[in-house]
Amino acid sequence: MLRWLFAIIFLVLPTACEKEHRAIEGVDPFHAENPPLPPQERGLIPIQKEEKEKKEQFPVPPPPLSEGIYPCSSCHAEIEPNPKRRKLEFHEDIVFEHDEEHRWCLDCHDIKNRDKLRLANGELIGFEESYRLCGQCHGPQYRDWKVGVHGKRTGMWKGEKEYLLCAHCHNPHSPRFKPLKPKPPPARPEDIR
Repeated sequence: MLRWLFAIIFLVLPTACEKEHRAIEGVDPFHAENPPLPPQERGLIPIQKEEKEKKEQFPVPPPPLSEGIYPCSSCHAEIEPNPKRRKLEFHEDIVFEHDEEHRWCLDCHDIKNRDKLRLANGELIGFEESYRLCGQCHGPQYRDWKVGVHGKRTGMWKGEKEYLLCAHCHNPHSPRFKPLKPKPPPARPEDIR
């Protein structure tokens, strides 16, 4: 009998605690489908306007752009934009192996301003902020890059730092590292004459 009493208490207690918690969170306990309001809307955390508008900026060297090709607008200003997926006429040296079944040039490059990259939300960014574009699909790598675990970062431990962009190590059109041919083993001292 005592077991049944404890079983009933443990079944009812979480429900009661959940209702109490939801009431504290500002949610009607009888309408569980209503999500709790964010802390800012409940007045618990004041919204700092500067923080809301502040973007993370990382000191990066100039992006590795192809000489004689950038700025892209020098040629593309005279070319009618064509959004259709097709074999490119001028950029035949670019081998596109970056989720090529689902992606194409205009997923990253802006159709109207070729000197800018386009985020998924339509925001245009410069090539020096390409880490934001890469981070949209490669979240874990972007997170690790920001804290210095992925990629290369140089500078002071507690001072100025410089981050290499994704494109400094990965070709954006074909980002996988190519296989390296192994070097021959070192010569043994007794084999040297």
